[in-house]
Amino acid sequence: MNIEVKTVKTKKDLKKFIKLPFEIYKESSNWIPLLIMDEYEIFNKKKNPAYEQSDSQLFLAYKDGKPAGRIVGIISHIANKKYKSQNVRFGWFESINDFEVCYTLFNAVENWGKENGMKTLTGPLGFTDLDPEGIMIEGFDHTPTIASNYNHPYYHTFLEKYGFQKEIDYIEFKAKIPSEEQIPEKLLRLADRIKERGNLKVLEFKKKKDVTKRAMELFYLLDESFDEIYGSVPLTDKQIQYYVKKYIPYAHKDILKAVVNEKDEMVGFMIAMPSLTKGFQKAKGRLLPFGWYYLLKALKTYNVLDFYLAGVKKKYRGIGVDLLMVIEVAKSAHKMGFRDSESNLELETNTKIHGLWKYFNPKQHKRRRIFKKDLN
Repeated sequence: MNIEVKTVKTKKDLKKFIKLPFEIYKESSNWIPLLIMDEYEIFNKKKNPAYEQSDSQLFLAYKDGKPAGRIVGIISHIANKKYKSQNVRFGWFESINDFEVCYTLFNAVENWGKENGMKTLTGPLGFTDLDPEGIMIEGFDHTPTIASNYNHPYYHTFLEKYGFQKEIDYIEFKAKIPSEEQIPEKLLRLADRIKERGNLKVLEFKKKKDVTKRAMELFYLLDESFDEIYGSVPLTDKQIQYYVKKYIPYAHKDILKAVVNEKDEMVGFMIAMPSLTKGFQKAKGRLLPFGWYYLLKALKTYNVLDFYLAGVKKKYRGIGVDLLMVIEVAKSAHKMGFRDSESNLELETNTKIHGLWKYFNPKQHKRRRIFKKDLN
């Protein structure tokens, strides 16, 4: 057996790095290939502003001369400053079912981290919280949302064998979307009281450009909301502009809810979207020749609703703004034809968010784990 790890240095290397998952998951019906053009952009230092605050190294493992695994090592200087740590993150890990491939990849990241003075290794994590996080350890018979990812069942056993331990878990839920008539009357009355007592109102976005106008404000609120969440890093203005351009075009004005106060300041938001899972699977990583058609069709298929991002201004937490937004999204979504929903990744410790799902008879069906290892 001949296994070696090489750093990604050329465009040819990067192409192999990005294309590798298509080979690893060619027999999987649950894997979702993201757009290849987006993957290239993530690792382009001229286009991804995260590189202004991070260093990274991409590694490819070869077995008998063929690509067999990949991993990214990330040193987020802004995260290490925030948490007073000397930590190297790993992300975008993929491997064939061969522990030796896994071992050589993590050994390469470890050595790179040590060479740069790092004391711990955690992941999967990305440059920011909007990158893929966690390794799936439960729910392998379910297809993920495009906000998360899929991996083979052997991944977490390889990490444990290598010496990683649990840091924290994310859990996900699925639930039925009730009609307005099915929402308990007491909740509807409560929503009215929340608006009245807080002098709040729910924004109605009449046109897509109305969403775009307030997109920067939304992402500033997202940054504030995520501040206390595990592993989060603050976003720069340039990063916010980058994400606005990247994600807002997909947003649907009727199921994006924002709450404002009497000064028209955004104090809460919730982004939900039609599931793009099948669209991305049919696109197979490419917009052309027909990928754009499958994604456009998915955006107009109102069956499964995916919840993506939500946030509430610190000053307004604990008064029911989050419940108000869930009710408003449910009412709009059911009228549009949605009947089922998927949550985004929620930290297992975030019991307040979990509590919002209890009104929809949820089923916790997936779990992902962040792992940690001390570097001796």
